[in-house]
Amino acid sequence: MSETFFLGALLALVGGFLDAYTYVLRGHVFANAQTGNMVLLALNLADGNLKEALYYLIPILAFALGIVMVEMVRSRFLNYPRVHWRQMVLLAEIAVLLCVAFLPLGTADMVANVAVSFICSIQVESFRKVNGNSFATTMCTGNLRSAMELFYRFIQGKEKKELNKSLQYFGIILFFIAGAALGYFLSGILQIKAVLICCVLLGIAFGAMFIKETPSAEA
Repeated sequence: MSETFFLGALLALVGGFLDAYTYVLRGHVFANAQTGNMVLLALNLADGNLKEALYYLIPILAFALGIVMVEMVRSRFLNYPRVHWRQMVLLAEIAVLLCVAFLPLGTADMVANVAVSFICSIQVESFRKVNGNSFATTMCTGNLRSAMELFYRFIQGKEKKELNKSLQYFGIILFFIAGAALGYFLSGILQIKAVLICCVLLGIAFGAMFIKETPSAEA
């Protein structure tokens, strides 16, 4: 179930939402796409703005720490019988976002951005496939590349399998965009509490993982 399109779409909604949330409300920081933060880090270092550079460095380090934590959880709980280790990751995401929802604007933006970057990294590391194909639910560059590559193969060979895979990538991208639009809209209305919407979506994903799915032939 953790590799179904339904779950990937839910997580892509969350990924887009969180990027919009941190950018709009938490000091124009991208929680998911660390490439943007690395560019801003480099620009501030070039200008000699060490304090501003640190502002972008900390989310990058939090993202890296999240990857390490996932590997630790996976190695320890891979064969845990009651709850899938990926469900533990979703519970951790929900717990962190519940805390973020009560961090005040301005004074606690750095803490909020670090927390969101951390959970985005554990999400992208934990959920890496949809129907057997490599996907990312917190960024779009790789998905767009794969979508266009598969679409070109379909044009050349007329194989519906390639078209179906391509459409799945485009679908995940559209859900990410929808999540970003929703995050922008609700951040303006609900302010810091808007992040609670992600808790709801992650809760649905957690519950959905109890549903047993028959693996596809390509998985």
